[in-house]
Amino acid sequence: MPFAGDFEKFSDGASHLVSTDRSLRDSSEYFERKIIESFLSKLEAGIDIPNYPQFRDMNKMFFEMMDGIERLKGGYVETGVISQRSSKAEIPEVLALRRNSKEIYERTGGTFRVKICITGPYTLSSFFRYRDPEIYGRLGDALSKIADGNMFDDKHGGVRILAVDEPVFGSKDDPQMDVGSAGRENLLQSWEGICRKARQKGVETCFHLHSTTDELVWQVDSLRIVESHVGDPLYSTESTKRLLESTDKMLKASICITIFDKLIEKHVLSRSKDIEKMDITGKIGQVWEEIREGKTVPDTFIEDAETMERRLREIVGRFGSERVPYAGSECGLRSFPTYECAVECLRRASTATKVFDRRPP
Repeated sequence: MPFAGDFEKFSDGASHLVSTDRSLRDSSEYFERKIIESFLSKLEAGIDIPNYPQFRDMNKMFFEMMDGIERLKGGYVETGVISQRSSKAEIPEVLALRRNSKEIYERTGGTFRVKICITGPYTLSSFFRYRDPEIYGRLGDALSKIADGNMFDDKHGGVRILAVDEPVFGSKDDPQMDVGSAGRENLLQSWEGICRKARQKGVETCFHLHSTTDELVWQVDSLRIVESHVGDPLYSTESTKRLLESTDKMLKASICITIFDKLIEKHVLSRSKDIEKMDITGKIGQVWEEIREGKTVPDTFIEDAETMERRLREIVGRFGSERVPYAGSECGLRSFPTYECAVECLRRASTATKVFDRRPP
């Protein structure tokens, strides 16, 4: 999500959330309040299972929770045994929700559910200067312990879904992922270990992908849900239907585009009579300038709820409601110009699903 406020203070607060040092209390309280208020705004927008508010870099925040690695020029290197930094391995954002679960419960009037996401071992491995086939297992072991340490459940609320984000997987040619290779097998076992921990605690498991051409994810026995971006072949091919049935997995329907440049482009092209002569890059830049100057309302470019509902109806119609238990945005909304604009996108997605539920196919 886009951040509004003092990000440096927020980041300091994340690092010192468990500190007892009074001099650091101001930043830690600032961090905690930002997380609680953002989570509440997602619930108020109608999201049934919001992800914990994620304003920090999805890669860096998990590297900061690990020992045995160091960042040098050109990437990360292993300096020892990769392990979670603390025995509890608590994600600060999740800890803030857990510590304030009673407040959230009282302010919303009911038990809440949370989705926690962790950056997957393959994506994190892509930041290392050197990779051997066993690196996925070492990263996966630390990540499984981090995931396990954050699955809280109390009378006020708890974790319902664990999502493993693997945006890099399948996006490039990688010999370590060749069929029959040691790296491929190690990655599969790493994913399985992470998902198994969650399933043992009654938490559903999800993979978020940007490319679904490689079918390795379907071999993860403890994985329940697969999701990708709007327009991905995952949502339109017969092979998906075959894989869903043969592996007994589900889809999360991605029903709204979250890359704001793409939304601007789509809006501009839909209103142009001379697309061939248009400098679309220049036009996108012009729109951004108008947004910054307050001349254009950014909500103009968000897709309407009717478009989102139509996508959901097409996906459910193709695969059946029993295979599509969830719907939502395709990815994070960090590219949106304001926090309020991002929340409006979530609100429209919620409206689309509720309209669909009232008029199922």
